[in-house]
Amino acid sequence: MYKILIVEDDPAIAGALARQMERWGWEARLADDFARVDETFEAYGPDLVILDLKLPLYDGCHWCAELRRRSRVPILMLTSAGDDQNLIMAVNLGADDFLAKPFRMEVLTARIRALLRRSYDFGAGATSLSRGGLTLHLGDGLAEYAGQRCSLTKNEAILLRLLLENPGRTVRRSELIRALWDREDFIDDNTLTVNMGRLRRKLEAIGAGGRIVTRKGEGYLLQEDGPC
Repeated sequence: MYKILIVEDDPAIAGALARQMERWGWEARLADDFARVDETFEAYGPDLVILDLKLPLYDGCHWCAELRRRSRVPILMLTSAGDDQNLIMAVNLGADDFLAKPFRMEVLTARIRALLRRSYDFGAGATSLSRGGLTLHLGDGLAEYAGQRCSLTKNEAILLRLLLENPGRTVRRSELIRALWDREDFIDDNTLTVNMGRLRRKLEAIGAGGRIVTRKGEGYLLQEDGPC
C-alpha cells in the first residue's frame, strides 16, 4: 500500500484529497503542523507527497527544497492560476509534477498513478546504462563519469535515461515531456528547460559538461564523445 502525505492548509481540500487516496487503496496522512512538515515527513515515510504551493509560515517552495534534500520521493505540487514563476522555482527545486486548482479528482489520481509508476518501476530490469564513459545507475539515480558521481532527481534521471538510450539521435521535446508528465498540456515549456538545465549543471560538476546538445526547435541530443 502506497503512503501519501498531504500538505494542504485548506481543511476541505485536504479532507477530500485524503478520501480520494483511500478510495484508491492508498494510505493518506494530513500534515497538521506547517512549521514542521519535515518532521512529519520523516516520521511518516511517505511514498509520495502532495504539496500545496501556498502555505502558512513557509511556502511550498521552501518545503519542496527541504524534502528534496532528504529524499527522492516524488512531489506533486498544487498551484493556483498565475503561479507560473513560483511553479518554475518549485520545479527547479525538485518538484516532479504539478496541478493547478481547481482540478478534477480523477485528473489528480491519474497524475499520482503516473508518478508512482515512474518512480517505483523506474529501476526494473537493467541496473545501469552507459555511453561514452557516462553511466546512469538506474536503481539509485546516480550519474557517474571518470570516477565522480552525482545524485539525480527522478526527473533528471528519466531525462538522462532517454538520452542514453538514444545516443546520436535528437530526442524531441514532446517525447521528453510525455516521459516526465504523461502529457503535453504543460503550463510553461520553460519547465522542461529548467529540468534539463539542472541536469546539465550536475553533469558539468562531475566533468561531463557539454555532453547534452540543444537542437533548436527540435529537442536534445547526447554526444558520446563530449563537446566538439
